[in-house]
Amino acid sequence: QVQLVESGGGLVQPGGSLRLSCAASGLTFTDYHMSWYRRAPGKERELVATVNAFTHRTNYSDSVKGRFTIWRDDYESSVYLQMSSLKPQDTAIYYCHAHSRGGAVYWGQGTQVTVSP
Repeated sequence: QVQLVESGGGLVQPGGSLRLSCAASGLTFTDYHMSWYRRAPGKERELVATVNAFTHRTNYSDSVKGRFTIWRDDYESSVYLQMSSLKPQDTAIYYCHAHSRGGAVYWGQGTQVTVSP
């Protein structure tokens, strides 16, 4: 059974930082591109960042570029998202996402991030 378990969300003031973690199990982690998505209240789901399974190259949405960093630890089967200079508009539920070249897709249950004074 595949599981993606996020942690690290919470309440933070504007300008603050948080680190999200996603621990994967039940899959061959190195076969999967890993991403973070988010869904803010009343908005569409947004792809935040991706790290490639094979090259470890990263991509970011324009809204977080320069503030967020994604990386993966293949030995720990985990992916991380370091979020800095947080803004109220970063408030959302953040989801861990895995997808393989073969088309398999898995989602975590989400972790709430709230940026507020």
